[in-house]
Amino acid sequence: MSLIRWYPLITFFVLACALSWWPWILYSFDLLANPIVGFGPFLAALVVLALTEGKSGVGGLLRRMVRWRVGLRWYAVALLLPIVVTLTAAALNVFLLGAQRTSSVAELGGWSTLLRTFFLWLLIPGLSGTWEEPGFRGYALPRLQVGRSALLASLILGVLWAFWHLPFVVTGEDIWIDAFLFPIEWSIVFTWLFNNANGSVLIVMLFHNMNNSFSSGFVGQMFSGADSVNQAWLRLGLWLVVAIVVCVVYGPEHLSREHRKQEEPVQPEASTASPRVV
Repeated sequence: MSLIRWYPLITFFVLACALSWWPWILYSFDLLANPIVGFGPFLAALVVLALTEGKSGVGGLLRRMVRWRVGLRWYAVALLLPIVVTLTAAALNVFLLGAQRTSSVAELGGWSTLLRTFFLWLLIPGLSGTWEEPGFRGYALPRLQVGRSALLASLILGVLWAFWHLPFVVTGEDIWIDAFLFPIEWSIVFTWLFNNANGSVLIVMLFHNMNNSFSSGFVGQMFSGADSVNQAWLRLGLWLVVAIVVCVVYGPEHLSREHRKQEEPVQPEASTASPRVV
């Protein structure tokens, strides 16, 4: 207990990998369809909070997950920005690089399929990356922002988040551009949205889910081979532009002009805190 209280963030990241990577072995024997459990970081956050802060810590995270009063503009950002970036990348891929679409919107099932995918991936843990957010943004980010700028905290979390995707690259389920590079720059945009939305985990879950369902689950299926790789590079470049604009306009310290960083209060030191078990 003392070790966990002294190093809660390290404990969280180790647990996040352990609770997420265990299907890797089963996947290698074709016993599971995915080498990672997407809600592993959420489970890791619940375990660490239960052991270090008890019911109040767990309750605080759960309340962030249903914090919906954050302003309509942040809902618009969460739901529309991934669509704009993805469609811009697709347009550049087709008209600038000459990519050939292998599927059309109609062949992929149209917008009804997109909406169905969006809500399934949002509501059912493990189907997509949506349920990573209560762990990475809901638990880790507020603690990483204590004593650090929002930009530095974002980059640290981005690197750790990229490492978490390792099984996807090793097994060939994802390309290294999306698994390793994308999370680092995308993490900055996440922090900007999280801080401006008053620490709402719900908003970043919507943001993550819209990007996955629209970019990977829909538009990404329209390209294959080299065109698919070019789409990934174009999307990476466009999100980098978004991240740079966010840093310049909102400032690296808070990535917000109206709100401060969302920081978690410092907990008592292990030597003075009494263990609490729930």
